[in-house]
Amino acid sequence: MDGVELEWRGMFTSTEVNVLHAAAFHTRVYADEEWDWAALVERWSLGWCTARVDGELVGFVNVLTDGLVHAWLQDVMVSPLHQRLGIGRRLVMLAVDRCREAGCEWLHVDYDDDAIEFYEHTCGFQPTNGGLRALR
Repeated sequence: MDGVELEWRGMFTSTEVNVLHAAAFHTRVYADEEWDWAALVERWSLGWCTARVDGELVGFVNVLTDGLVHAWLQDVMVSPLHQRLGIGRRLVMLAVDRCREAGCEWLHVDYDDDAIEFYEHTCGFQPTNGGLRALR
């Protein structure tokens, strides 16, 4: 898709990401005081990728790290109006490149069954065993 601007560690507001998150994951819009994305990524992330079309934030990927050789994709999201246009794949590939440049050896991602096609076939991730435990 033409006109998509991708950026590593691109500028964004917490409000923009909260609105995008609600649309992408079909949830409510969190207040900035609840989910201050800007503060969270500055503190915990190796980086993040943004995608904009005509200035509007339409995609976002957060990349967490252990500070050594592992990185994790978290909150891969694309606006429903912009899905299936290759933006998600481009965001993930930008994250892959930046993780490699940072010296990471492994990039992890968790996903539900409905995202297998995207992560495994479109983005090249291999399925692995994993576990999840609810804490609340």
